Amino acid sequence: MALIDKVPGDLNLYIGGIFTLRRREALQQANITHVLSVLRLPLDKELFSPFKHMVVEVDDVDDENLLEHFPATNKFIQEGLDGGGGVLVHCAMGKSRSATCIIAYMMHRNKCSPSEALSLLRQARSICEPNEGFMQQLELYHEMTMPENIDETPAYQRWLYQREIELSRACGQAPEAEKIRFEDEHVTEKDAEFELRCRKCRRPLAASQFVLPHQSSPKEFQMYSRRPPQACAHYFLDPLSWMRPELEQGKLEGRLECPKCNNNVGKYAWQGMQCSCNEWVVPGISLSKSRVDEVVRKPTAGIRLPPGQSRQNL
Repeated sequence: MALIDKVPGDLNLYIGGIFTLRRREALQQANITHVLSVLRLPLDKELFSPFKHMVVEVDDVDDENLLEHFPATNKFIQEGLDGGGGVLVHCAMGKSRSATCIIAYMMHRNKCSPSEALSLLRQARSICEPNEGFMQQLELYHEMTMPENIDETPAYQRWLYQREIELSRACGQAPEAEKIRFEDEHVTEKDAEFELRCRKCRRPLAASQFVLPHQSSPKEFQMYSRRPPQACAHYFLDPLSWMRPELEQGKLEGRLECPKCNNNVGKYAWQGMQCSCNEWVVPGISLSKSRVDEVVRKPTAGIRLPPGQSRQNL
């Protein structure tokens, strides 16, 4: 493994560590014109004076958001390659942060998966290994089909919301009101298999698309539980707009009441809740199966036409 390694293929794309910048001769031979630095360290400006330089200040930790920078780093790399020069992407060791940015570029360019891009990159630099958090972000980037505008992608917005929940949970606090994501205000409603209705007044409370699936704990974990697993007694949900008056109060936990009849239909706990099946769900926002009914939605019937008449004649 050299201090500067060329990514396999016909692109003049290279990966290395911080000390690669002192290999002037190697950089000249590679015709490096653009340098992408992916690290949070004081940098000697003289090292970068011959190059067009971009810095993404991130630490190599699982909870760092590198995903938000992918469109910009992809554009910078492409700009350097389109100009006929070589592009060097580096971090401190040329292992995690720089590898993540190159993998994101390869995914965007070649429409490949994170594992495929990483496998190819390791042919040039075997130590490449994005940390676990960065790999999860690459997987999410792949699921989102590598969009140009990440900020407006619902999957990314949901991921940011989950990060806020985790941070609030670590601090022992409820999330700030303006950071709670009410899913039905962001997702276009699609055909639902069923809906949950208040058993008392029949008001619809949630469509099936907002019900979070969860499985009972594996047997090897159940042995540590103080109670035997039972059938799930709750439907766990995304936050929904009718819950807003309660969830925005800043309480860690509380009751959920039907907005029409005020009957108690469920409860919530931002720190998480253990279902009767022994599975922990975080955050725990649930409707009790004894307080709601699951009603199968019937498909919308079409207009019945007289024999021999088509819709084109309408």
